[in-house]
Amino acid sequence: MHVNDGKTVWLPYHRSRIPGLPDGLAYAFWDGSNPLPGDPADVRFVVGPPAPGAERVLGPVLPGMRNLEVLQLLSSGYDHMTPLLGAMPPGTRLATARGVHREATAELALTLLLALCRGLDRFGAQQAGHRWEPRLHPTLVGKRVMVVGHGAVGAAVAARLGAFRCETVLVARTARATPDGRVHGAAELPALLPTADAVVLCAPLTDRTRGMFGADALASLKDGALLVNVARGELVDTRALVREVEAGRIRVALDVTDPEPLPPGHPLWELPGALITPHVGAFTEAFPTMSTGFLRRQLHRYARGEELDNVVLTTTGTEAGERAA
Repeated sequence: MHVNDGKTVWLPYHRSRIPGLPDGLAYAFWDGSNPLPGDPADVRFVVGPPAPGAERVLGPVLPGMRNLEVLQLLSSGYDHMTPLLGAMPPGTRLATARGVHREATAELALTLLLALCRGLDRFGAQQAGHRWEPRLHPTLVGKRVMVVGHGAVGAAVAARLGAFRCETVLVARTARATPDGRVHGAAELPALLPTADAVVLCAPLTDRTRGMFGADALASLKDGALLVNVARGELVDTRALVREVEAGRIRVALDVTDPEPLPPGHPLWELPGALITPHVGAFTEAFPTMSTGFLRRQLHRYARGEELDNVVLTTTGTEAGERAA
């Protein structure tokens, strides 16, 4: 039987909010807004705060966590943490909450897609101006909708699209056959994009996906195409996107932007044909229950010395030097 010797865990929730945590670990509450509950050098397992900007909260304290074993994020992605890898001791496991956000983010993706398709952004502007102006809008029925990224969120989006009688095209890094149907490889995107009536971005941000929807990709979309991004803003060239929307060629709904937060005065705020939500895909009333349930299961694995879920990398101690080179 594994003995965990009272290792210290810092959680962004009070222990009373996570019933059933394993015994034998020492728990402390820290969400980045309250004073440190102890010596960071004692921490073996730390959970990032359940809100955007975890890197800003964790950055000042990670150098002092000399005995850290696990950094658990409550986000699906971890690209925002890469500048901090060198601050962690060698052997630290970085884990994400992949899957925790699946249902809520897929729900928002469909909401945004339907809002664009049926013109709710336009009707909202009309309502603000007290104008009753019926107009014709398309339907998803019979349309070709491309879902880029076939992880937890992309698969959930594809499953929901089936109810709208549209043709769903799946794209991921590598081509493969899945229970959801054929998944095209990213190399096929240039040929596929001109055929899409709508595109939903669900891909992670990596060196390969950064800027994948640049000027050429956006220009290849057909006139009237819809683009929804619930992934990362950096997947899209924002300047090229603004040009296409300004020209009236495409319409977009963005839960994520580049830059983010979107600064006051940015053209996307006022641009007709752009619908903006402030990175709220995961944040519903279900998030606390989903995230605390995940943490309880993860900490039981940790206490038993088992393999953790969603470990994306283990630090080697060379990260800081690699970035400086």
